[in-house]
Amino acid sequence: MGEEPFFIDVLSDTIEKNALTDDEREFNLSILYGKDTDIPSILNAAKRFPMMSQYHLVLVREAQSLRNLTPKERAKEEVAVEGSSVAVAAKAAKRSRPKAPDDFDLLLKYLENPLQSTILVFCHKHKSLAMRSKLLQALDKHGIIFESKRIHDSKLPAWIDDYVVKKGYQISPKASQMVADHLGNDLAKVINELQKLFILLPKEKEITPAVIEENIGISKDFNIFELQTALGGMDRGKAYRIANYFGENPKANPLVLTLSMLYLFFQKLMMYHFAPDRSNAALAGSLGINPYFLRDYQNAAKNYPPDRLERIFSHLKQCDLRSKGVGQRDPQPGELLKELIYKIMH
Repeated sequence: MGEEPFFIDVLSDTIEKNALTDDEREFNLSILYGKDTDIPSILNAAKRFPMMSQYHLVLVREAQSLRNLTPKERAKEEVAVEGSSVAVAAKAAKRSRPKAPDDFDLLLKYLENPLQSTILVFCHKHKSLAMRSKLLQALDKHGIIFESKRIHDSKLPAWIDDYVVKKGYQISPKASQMVADHLGNDLAKVINELQKLFILLPKEKEITPAVIEENIGISKDFNIFELQTALGGMDRGKAYRIANYFGENPKANPLVLTLSMLYLFFQKLMMYHFAPDRSNAALAGSLGINPYFLRDYQNAAKNYPPDRLERIFSHLKQCDLRSKGVGQRDPQPGELLKELIYKIMH
C-alpha cells in the first residue's frame, strides 16, 4: 500500500512471476480488480484449494476501489442486478439480519484463520490504510505489509543514479538532475524513459545531458536546471534566452512547474545561509543535493543574501497568483516569467 504505485507493481509482478511455475499458473492464479469484484468473491477465491500445486495465488489489484458493503446494501445490489423493482430490493434488505457482518468483517474473520495454501495479495495504491484500523492490524499479524512511499524530490536524482548503476550503466550528475527536474517523482515515467536509453546505448557509454536531449527530448541548454544555474550566476542573457524558450514551448515547460522548481532552488539558498555545519558534506546533506552541485549553490549564495531572498519569495508568490488570473487578464506565461527573472536579478 502507499502513494507510490511503481514499487507496488514491481512487488506484485515479482510475486506473480515467482510464486508459481508456468504450469501451475493455469489453474492456481486468480487476478481480481477492486472495481470489478467484492470481498465475498475474493474470499471465495482465497478459500479454494490449489490444483496440482502447493499454492493458490490470489492477486487483488487496485484494492483501493474495494467497497465495504453492509448486508442491506448488498441485498439491494443483488436484487437490482436481477432486474427486480426498488420495492422488492427494499423488502429484501429489510429481511437482512441487522447484526450480520459487513464485507470487511468477513475479511477480518478470514484473516484470523487464513487458508495456508493461499497466497493472498492486496495492491492498495495511491494512499495507505490507517495503521490503527482493525483490518490493517489483522493483516500485519497474519501477513506482511509493505508501505510504498514516494521518493522526495530532493532524493530523486540520487535514486536515479542508484537505479542506473544497478542496471550496469553510468549517468552524469547533471543528466540525472535533468531527468528528475523534467519528469518529477513519477517513477513509472522516469523508469520508462531510462529503459529507452538502456535499449539504445551500450553499457560502457555514459548517459550524458547530450544523450538525454537526443533520446528523451529534454533540451540540455534550455531546461529548469540551466535556468537555475543562470540565475545563480547572474547570467542575464542566458536566463532570458531560456525564458523565451519556455514561453515558446509552454506545454513542455509549464509555468506552474517552473515556479515550483525556482521556489525550491531559492529555498535551498536560504537554508544554505543558515546551515549550522558549513562543511561540504554537511551542506550537501542538509540541502539534499549531490555534492557535485554544491559549488553552484556557494556561488549563488554570494549573489543572493537572505534579505534579497525574502523579496524573491514575494515575487514568486505574485507571479503564481497572476498566472492563475488574480489581478491579470489573459496571463501570458512567457511574459510573466521574463518579468519575474527581471525582478529576481535586479
